[in-house]
Amino acid sequence: MTSTPVIDVERLNLSYGDFHAVKDLSFQVRKGELYALLGTNGAGKTSTLETVEGHRKATSGTVRVFGHSPRDRRAVRPRMGIMLQESGFSPDLTVRESVRLIGKLSQRTDRVERVLGIVDLTHKADTLVSQLSGGEKRRLDFATAVYGSPELVFLDEPTTGLDIQSRDALWDAVDKLREDGSTIVLTTHYLEEAQQRADRIGLMHKGTFHQEGTVSELTRTLPAAIRFSLPAAAPALPLRAARDSGGNFLIETFGLQNDLYALLGWAHANAIELRELQAGPTRLDDVFRSIGSE
Repeated sequence: MTSTPVIDVERLNLSYGDFHAVKDLSFQVRKGELYALLGTNGAGKTSTLETVEGHRKATSGTVRVFGHSPRDRRAVRPRMGIMLQESGFSPDLTVRESVRLIGKLSQRTDRVERVLGIVDLTHKADTLVSQLSGGEKRRLDFATAVYGSPELVFLDEPTTGLDIQSRDALWDAVDKLREDGSTIVLTTHYLEEAQQRADRIGLMHKGTFHQEGTVSELTRTLPAAIRFSLPAAAPALPLRAARDSGGNFLIETFGLQNDLYALLGWAHANAIELRELQAGPTRLDDVFRSIGSE
């Protein structure tokens, strides 16, 4: 990755009348990175993305994409692919015509057949958009976004409505784009996708970042969990634990390895079976849920 950011946002503000949707937001996305922009409902991520994509004018602040204003369409648009949440294709065009049209509008070059092959729509090339299923329309959305292998690709809820095989194929195509140097900006409600794939995450809440960093950096802000149950006659535990109404124990810890080692050693020394034992670090969805409790 180079030091020059593909996206550079500095003190972005967006207001709609008296409503301040985005507040002094600053972040950068580096070349070749998969950056996930996540947020609670109404957090401002859609407004932020629309501004970075060039669809909305900032109230104040600076946004640069490839060093240009995103509203400079001649400089930016040919280098950028966008997969929106909802398709805007004409229902009277065929799949082939839709892909070709987007290619001309974006001034990118590619072979329609190659792109349709990536998303398994070759057999639907002459089918009208109005006759496609919801999942097929999402695959068409992705095809038009990656037409010409753009340097920067925005994926807004890319796997909604896709079956498992189509999801796998989409992510395989994203991996290939990244191998070729493309930068990816992802928004998704499937947090496990962001946890598995994002290099860094910006987690928005009430118009600004609640946290930003790698998955590891975000999940380390909350304790890991060890869950288990015990026989009724078990001796006192060596660690502080909470017990729920069902008799199950929970140990929350920032030292998972040491505390798990101590617990297993105690169980072995006392010949006790730790039933239904589960241990693991905090997940991204736990970090997400913690926002609402603050």
